[in-house]
Amino acid sequence: MKHLEKWFIMAFVGVTTATSCVDEIKFGDSFLEKAPSVAVTQDSIFGKADYARRFLWNTYSKLYYGLATNWNDVDGKMNTGMFECLSDCFHSHNSWDGLNRHYYSGTYTAVNEDNTSETRFGFTKEETWQAIRQAWIFIENVDRVPDMEASEKERLKGEAKVIIASRYFDMFRHFGGLPIVEQSFATANEYEVPRATVEETVKFMIRLLDEAKEVLPWDVTADGESNWQGRMTQAAAMGLKCKILLFAASPLFNDNEPYCTEAPQEAVTQNLVWYGGYKAELWSQCLQACEEFFTTLAEKGHYELAQASGTTCDNYRSAFNKAYFTRDNTELLISTRIIGKYNWDWWYYWGDWVPNGGYTPTLEYMEMFPMSDGTPFDFDKAVAENKMFFEENDYNKPTRDPRLYETILVNGAKWAGRSVELWNGGRENANSTATETGVYATGFGLYKFYKEGKGSLAGNYLEWPYLRLAEVYLIYAEALLKNNRPADAIAQVDKVRARVGLKGLVESNPGKNMEDANVLLEAILNERACELGLEDVRFFDMIRYKRADLFTRPLHGLLIERADGGTGSWSDKPSADRGPFPTKFKYTEFQISNSARSWWSNFSSKWYLSAFPVSEVNKGYGLVQNPGW
Repeated sequence: MKHLEKWFIMAFVGVTTATSCVDEIKFGDSFLEKAPSVAVTQDSIFGKADYARRFLWNTYSKLYYGLATNWNDVDGKMNTGMFECLSDCFHSHNSWDGLNRHYYSGTYTAVNEDNTSETRFGFTKEETWQAIRQAWIFIENVDRVPDMEASEKERLKGEAKVIIASRYFDMFRHFGGLPIVEQSFATANEYEVPRATVEETVKFMIRLLDEAKEVLPWDVTADGESNWQGRMTQAAAMGLKCKILLFAASPLFNDNEPYCTEAPQEAVTQNLVWYGGYKAELWSQCLQACEEFFTTLAEKGHYELAQASGTTCDNYRSAFNKAYFTRDNTELLISTRIIGKYNWDWWYYWGDWVPNGGYTPTLEYMEMFPMSDGTPFDFDKAVAENKMFFEENDYNKPTRDPRLYETILVNGAKWAGRSVELWNGGRENANSTATETGVYATGFGLYKFYKEGKGSLAGNYLEWPYLRLAEVYLIYAEALLKNNRPADAIAQVDKVRARVGLKGLVESNPGKNMEDANVLLEAILNERACELGLEDVRFFDMIRYKRADLFTRPLHGLLIERADGGTGSWSDKPSADRGPFPTKFKYTEFQISNSARSWWSNFSSKWYLSAFPVSEVNKGYGLVQNPGW
C-alpha cells in the first residue's frame, strides 16, 4: 500500500481540534457564537447539535470564492490574478501577478505547482481536501448527535455532499480525473487513492448530488431567506449537476481525439483526461438534468431571473446588478462569501488591486455586447453614427446592452457623480498614450465587482455568484442545441436576453440562420460571456471547446481621442474654461503589446489542464501526470 502523503494527511488533521471548529463564523447575516474555548474532540462536537451545526458551517467557509481578497495561498488567486484574464475578455497589466509571471510568458511548468501559489489552482493549496475531509467527518458522525432530529441530520448530510461535489468540480475543471475519497481516513491507516478516470470522477460527483437532492429542501424560504441564503438546497444540487455534466460533455473530454498529444500520454491512455472517444449520450444526460431542473422549478417556484422595474437602461442594469451582486435574491442557486474569515479584507485588498491594472477589459470583449435593441455591435457603424456607447454622445442615452455598462467602465459612463473621461489626456486616462499601463490601459476599466472604487464597496459583504439561474438557462440552451433542438435552445437564450431588454436572437439577426449549429453555438458562448463576465465562465468555455484560435488571437485596446477641438481633461478645468462636455471622439484600435503575453504565439493545447505538483506525482500513490507536463 502507498501512503497518500503528507499534504493529504495534514488536510485531514486538525479538523477535530478547537481551532478548526470554534472560529467565529458569520453565515448569511447571523453570527454564530463561539464554542467553549477548551480542547474540542469529535465526541464533544457531535455530542451537541449546536456544535455539530457549527462544524458544518465552518466547512462552508472553505468553499470556492473567486475574487482575490488577501495575501495567502487560497485568497491571493495567482497573486491577485483571475482566470478570466487568461481568456480573450480581460488582460492583466499587473507585471507581478501569476498571470504575467507564469502564463503569459509561457514559462509555467509542473515544478511551479510545488514552488509557488501563483498558479491557476493549486492541487494541495485551495482548501479543497480540507473541505472534503471535514464534510466526510460530518457525514460519518452526525447520526450520533443526541439532540438533533433525524430529518435535520439527513438534510445536513445532503448539504455536506453538495459541498464535496462542488469542491471536486473546482478541481475537475483544472485537472480532469481525480483521486476519489469516500471517507475520512484515520492518519494512522495506510491507504491508496489513485487517480480516477474522467468518467469515474463525473459519476462520483453526480451520485453525491443525486443523493443530496433527495433530502434537501428546494429553497431556504422556510428557514428565513436573509439568514440562510448560501446553504445548499435541492435547487443547488440539481443546478450544479447541470453544470458538471455540461463540462463533462464538452469536447475537452468528450471527443474522438484527446486534447493533447504531447508526452507523457499515460493519462490519455488510461482515460484520466477524456472519455476515450465521443459519447453523444453525455449531451443527452446533460439535457435530461436540465429538463429535470426546470420541471421542478415550474412545480416549486421561488427561483427566477431578477427582473427590471421599468424599461430604461438603468432599470435593466439594476436588475442585472441584483442578479450577481446583491444578497437575498431569487437568482442565486449557490453563493459563497468570505465574511467568516475577514470583516473587511475583501473590499480593502480587492479595491487596492484593481487599480494595478490586473483586470482590464479588452476591445474584443467590448465588441461582444450588442446594441441596446439586441442587434450585433458593428464598430465601423458605431463610429460613423457616433454611437459607440451613447446616442450622439448624449450621456443620458446609452446605445448598448445594459450589461456592458454594468461590466465595463466605458468613456462617458456615469461614475462617481460625473461622466468618466477615458480619452487620451482625460481625467481617468490623463497619462496614457496607449502605453498600456494601469487600470485603464486598454481604454476601458473594470466595473463589475469593483463599481466606483474602494469607497463604494466599503461596508458591503459581497457573495461570489458560484451558480445562478441565468447560467442554468444558458446551459439548457447548449444542451438543447447539442440534442438537435435549436429552436428550443434559442428560446432559452432569449429569456436571458429579455431580462436586460434585448430582442431575441432571430429578430436581432435578420438574414442569419440562427438554427445553424455553428452559428447558434457561437451566439450561446457570446451570451455566456456577456451575462457571466468575470464569473469564471469565459476562460473555461474556451477550454472546454479547445478554442486555440481564441487563445492565440492578438487582443486589442481602444485609444480614444477628443475630436471636438478640445484637449486634455474636462473635469479638472475651471468651470468658466470647460465649454461643453466633449461629444465627438476619434477611436483607434491598437494591439495589446504587453511583451509578457507571448502565450499568444507560443500556445500549446497542454495548457487546457493544469499540471499536478511533481512532488505529488513522485509519491507513487497513483497520481498520473497530465499530458504535456
